[in-house]
Formats: sequence, structure tokens, C-alpha cells
Amino acid sequence: MTGAATGAVREGVPGGGERVSVIMPVYNAEPTLAKAIGSVLAQTHANLELLVVDDGSSDGSWPIVLDFARRDSRVRPLGPRRNGGVASARNAGLDAATGACVAFLDSDDWWHVQKLEAQLATLRATGARVAYAAYRRVDEAGRELSLVQPPDSLRYEELLESNYIGHLTGLYRRDIGEFRFLRIGHEDYAFWLAVLRAAGGAVKARHSEPLAYYTVRPGSLSSGKLRAARWQWRIYRDVAGLGRLAATRYMLHYVYHALAKRRSG
Repeated sequence: MTGAATGAVREGVPGGGERVSVIMPVYNAEPTLAKAIGSVLAQTHANLELLVVDDGSSDGSWPIVLDFARRDSRVRPLGPRRNGGVASARNAGLDAATGACVAFLDSDDWWHVQKLEAQLATLRATGARVAYAAYRRVDEAGRELSLVQPPDSLRYEELLESNYIGHLTGLYRRDIGEFRFLRIGHEDYAFWLAVLRAAGGAVKARHSEPLAYYTVRPGSLSSGKLRAARWQWRIYRDVAGLGRLAATRYMLHYVYHALAKRRSG
């Protein structure tokens, strides 16, 4: 795959530019963890810290994290800790972050090597404070299933219609505020709604290729369509605070976009 990281570890002092705090929750991710971490450390924008939050793994994940930390000072292991779920793990990473910008990557996904560089350049060029990107959905063997190509820009109201921001592609400047993950279904979507509400909008990174690779697993938490719809309704009503009529209207948009994504995939 063009632009996929090799997993190389860089030595020496991080490069210039804004520091990006990358938050990676880990739970029993031994088979995929090294590739995910390697794709962060191989970024052409080298001024970053990788906060790896072990959420009670019982496999060999923690030794892998410690090995990377010994070889690259940008890796900051957090844990091991009692399992508290992905929202709690990401919040622990946010609490420890020191960068001017924040991005997220789960332990079974990976990035194009120019992901951060392209996003920061787009923020500088546009004056925006939130960026996202196109990404590829792949199976566990790395075979492409579909390409997710979000619109070039987003307002909060447009994000209510569909979760256009792939969580592994989002990046925001911390000067827009502090945010937390809620312990609800679709917690990443609720998070980016809060970010866009504060920022006013977001832009897609300018790059000729998709900048991230999302692994689709059979039986994943978000795979149940009816359950996902219930989660979405709760976000509209309880998180976004929409009335029943507005929530119904946005729910119809959500269903339409979900069906369109399924057809394209």
C-alpha cells in the first residue's frame, strides 16, 4: 500500500513545528500493535508524543509498548491499568497530553507516513483548527474493502447528518477547548460533535492519497445496525440536545448515509 508505514523507529531529537499528542488505547492488541505504533513513529512530522494507554491487557501488548519506549523517547507508556473501556483510556491520554494538537489512533489501525504533516499544513493554509482525512477500510489481512472520501469541509450541522470524521483521521488544536469521551456507544462521534461545536467547522487534509487505514473486524462493537441506530438516537437526544423533530430529521440523514456507505463498501 502506498504510503503505509514500515514500522521503523526514529532515533534522536524530534523535529520542529507544533508538537502533536497522539493517543492510542491498547487492549490485547499484540498482533497489530507494532504496526500501529510504527506508523506513528515513522511520521514525516516528527515532533510528536505517542501516549500508549494499556487498558488491562493480558497478552504481550505491554512488553511491546515498553520495547518501543526504550528505543524512542517519544513513546510514553501509560499503565498498565485496570480495564476501564476505551473512553476511559482515551481520557487518560488526554489528561497526560502536552502537545498543541491532539490526534488519535487505535491499536489495530495505521497511518500514511505524511498524515500529520498534511493535516498541519492544511490547518496553516486555511486557518482552521480541526482537520480530518480520507481513509481506506481494510480487512484483517490488509485488503482494501472501500475508500471513505468525506467532504472537503464540515460544519457542526453537517456532522450531525453523518459521522464524516473517521476517528483515526481527526486532529484538532487544543486551544479550542478541553474535551472528554463519554461512556456511550459511538463515543468517538459524540467527541467530534463536541469539538466541531466549539471550533465552528473542520477541513479535510489536502493530500493526493488517503491518510489512514481502518481495520474492519467481523463482530466489532459497531457492527450491529440496530444497536448502532439506538446509539445514534441517544446522541441526538441526550448529547446534542435535539428535540424529537430535529432528532428524527437527522436520524433519517444518518440512515441514508449509512446505507450509502454500505452500498459503496
